[in-house]
Amino acid sequence: MSLQNKTASGFSLIELLVVLVILGLLAAVVAPNVMNKLGGAKSKTTRLQIEELGAALDIFSLEVGRYPSSEEGLKALAINPNNSSNWNGPYLKKKTVPVDAWGNDYHYKYPGDHGDYDLYSLGADNSNGGEKDNADINSWQ
Repeated sequence: MSLQNKTASGFSLIELLVVLVILGLLAAVVAPNVMNKLGGAKSKTTRLQIEELGAALDIFSLEVGRYPSSEEGLKALAINPNNSSNWNGPYLKKKTVPVDAWGNDYHYKYPGDHGDYDLYSLGADNSNGGEKDNADINSWQ
Protein backbone atom coordinates (compact mmCIF):
# COMPACT_ATOMS: atom_id res chain seq x y z
CA MET A 1 0.00 0.00 0.00
CA SER A 2 1.52 3.26 -1.05
CA LEU A 3 1.16 6.64 0.60
CA GLN A 4 -0.31 8.14 -2.53
CA ASN A 5 -3.47 6.02 -2.25
CA LYS A 6 -4.37 7.47 1.14
CA THR A 7 -6.56 10.53 1.09
CA ALA A 8 -6.46 13.13 3.80
CA SER A 9 -9.44 12.99 6.11
CA GLY A 10 -10.70 15.52 8.61
CA PHE A 11 -11.45 19.22 8.42
CA SER A 12 -9.18 22.02 7.48
CA LEU A 13 -8.67 25.00 9.75
CA ILE A 14 -10.67 27.20 7.39
CA GLU A 15 -13.64 24.82 7.49
CA LEU A 16 -13.57 24.78 11.30
CA LEU A 17 -13.43 28.58 11.44
CA VAL A 18 -16.40 28.87 9.07
CA VAL A 19 -18.44 26.52 11.30
CA LEU A 20 -17.48 28.50 14.41
CA VAL A 21 -18.52 31.77 12.75
CA ILE A 22 -21.88 30.27 11.75
CA LEU A 23 -22.46 28.99 15.31
CA GLY A 24 -21.54 32.40 16.71
CA LEU A 25 -24.02 34.13 14.40
CA LEU A 26 -26.77 31.70 15.37
CA ALA A 27 -26.05 32.26 19.08
CA ALA A 28 -26.17 36.03 18.59
CA VAL A 29 -29.60 35.76 16.97
CA VAL A 30 -31.13 33.13 19.28
CA ALA A 31 -29.70 34.12 22.70
CA PRO A 32 -31.54 37.46 23.08
CA ASN A 33 -34.86 35.79 22.25
CA VAL A 34 -34.24 33.06 24.81
CA MET A 35 -33.23 35.60 27.47
CA ASN A 36 -36.37 37.68 26.80
CA LYS A 37 -38.53 34.58 27.23
CA LEU A 38 -36.71 33.70 30.45
CA GLY A 39 -37.30 37.18 31.87
CA GLY A 40 -40.98 37.03 30.98
CA ALA A 41 -41.25 33.65 32.68
CA LYS A 42 -39.84 35.07 35.92
CA SER A 43 -42.38 37.88 35.87
CA LYS A 44 -45.21 35.42 35.26
CA THR A 45 -43.96 33.15 38.03
CA THR A 46 -43.84 36.07 40.46
CA ARG A 47 -47.34 37.19 39.46
CA LEU A 48 -48.67 33.65 40.07
CA GLN A 49 -46.95 33.47 43.46
CA ILE A 50 -48.54 36.79 44.46
CA GLU A 51 -51.95 35.38 43.52
CA GLU A 52 -51.29 32.23 45.59
CA LEU A 53 -50.09 34.27 48.55
CA GLY A 54 -53.17 36.48 48.20
CA ALA A 55 -55.43 33.40 48.34
CA ALA A 56 -53.58 32.19 51.46
CA LEU A 57 -53.98 35.64 53.05
CA ASP A 58 -57.73 35.55 52.33
CA ILE A 59 -58.09 32.12 53.96
CA PHE A 60 -56.07 33.35 56.95
CA SER A 61 -58.43 36.33 57.23
CA LEU A 62 -61.53 34.12 57.05
CA GLU A 63 -60.29 31.81 59.79
CA VAL A 64 -58.51 34.24 62.12
CA GLY A 65 -60.83 37.19 61.52
CA ARG A 66 -58.15 39.58 60.30
CA TYR A 67 -55.20 39.79 57.94
CA PRO A 68 -51.70 39.43 59.40
CA SER A 69 -50.26 42.72 60.61
CA SER A 70 -47.31 44.26 58.80
CA GLU A 71 -45.14 43.21 61.74
CA GLU A 72 -46.34 39.57 61.55
CA GLY A 73 -45.89 39.65 57.81
CA LEU A 74 -46.26 36.72 55.48
CA LYS A 75 -44.62 34.44 58.06
CA ALA A 76 -48.03 34.34 59.75
CA LEU A 77 -49.12 32.10 56.88
CA ALA A 78 -46.58 29.48 57.94
CA ILE A 79 -46.28 29.98 61.71
CA ASN A 80 -49.13 30.74 64.11
CA PRO A 81 -48.75 34.35 65.19
CA ASN A 82 -49.50 35.03 68.84
CA ASN A 83 -50.84 31.47 69.24
CA SER A 84 -54.17 32.45 67.71
CA SER A 85 -56.83 29.85 68.54
CA ASN A 86 -58.53 30.15 65.12
CA TRP A 87 -55.32 29.68 63.13
CA ASN A 88 -55.59 26.46 61.09
CA GLY A 89 -52.40 26.79 59.07
CA PRO A 90 -49.94 26.54 57.69
CA TYR A 91 -51.63 28.14 54.72
CA LEU A 92 -48.71 27.56 52.35
CA LYS A 93 -47.99 24.24 50.64
CA LYS A 94 -44.29 24.20 51.46
CA LYS A 95 -44.80 25.69 54.93
CA THR A 96 -42.28 28.42 54.15
CA VAL A 97 -42.78 31.85 52.65
CA PRO A 98 -41.49 31.84 49.06
CA VAL A 99 -39.26 34.52 47.59
CA ASP A 100 -39.89 36.10 44.20
CA ALA A 101 -38.34 34.71 41.03
CA TRP A 102 -35.24 36.87 41.53
CA GLY A 103 -34.64 35.64 45.09
CA ASN A 104 -35.99 38.73 46.87
CA ASP A 105 -38.52 38.77 49.70
CA TYR A 106 -42.05 39.87 48.90
CA HIS A 107 -43.19 43.15 50.42
CA TYR A 108 -46.36 43.06 52.53
CA LYS A 109 -48.24 45.90 54.20
CA TYR A 110 -51.44 45.78 56.22
CA PRO A 111 -53.56 47.80 56.06
CA GLY A 112 -52.73 48.47 52.45
CA ASP A 113 -52.80 51.67 50.46
CA HIS A 114 -54.43 49.94 47.47
CA GLY A 115 -56.74 47.42 49.13
CA ASP A 116 -57.06 45.39 52.31
CA TYR A 117 -53.33 44.66 52.03
CA ASP A 118 -50.49 45.49 49.66
CA LEU A 119 -48.41 42.56 48.43
CA TYR A 120 -45.73 43.18 45.83
CA SER A 121 -42.33 42.41 44.35
CA LEU A 122 -39.97 45.14 43.19
CA GLY A 123 -38.79 43.07 40.21
CA ALA A 124 -35.27 42.09 39.20
CA ASP A 125 -33.64 45.32 40.39
CA ASN A 126 -35.42 45.18 43.79
CA SER A 127 -36.17 48.92 43.66
CA ASN A 128 -39.31 50.93 42.96
CA GLY A 129 -40.41 51.43 39.37
CA GLY A 130 -38.66 50.07 36.34
CA GLU A 131 -39.52 48.44 33.06
CA LYS A 132 -39.60 44.86 31.78
CA ASP A 133 -37.88 42.59 34.34
CA ASN A 134 -37.30 45.55 36.67
CA ALA A 135 -41.01 46.46 36.77
CA ASP A 136 -42.88 46.13 40.05
CA ILE A 137 -45.44 43.32 40.27
CA ASN A 138 -48.25 43.81 42.76
CA SER A 139 -51.52 42.41 44.02
CA TRP A 140 -53.73 45.37 43.13
CA GLN A 141 -53.41 45.48 39.34
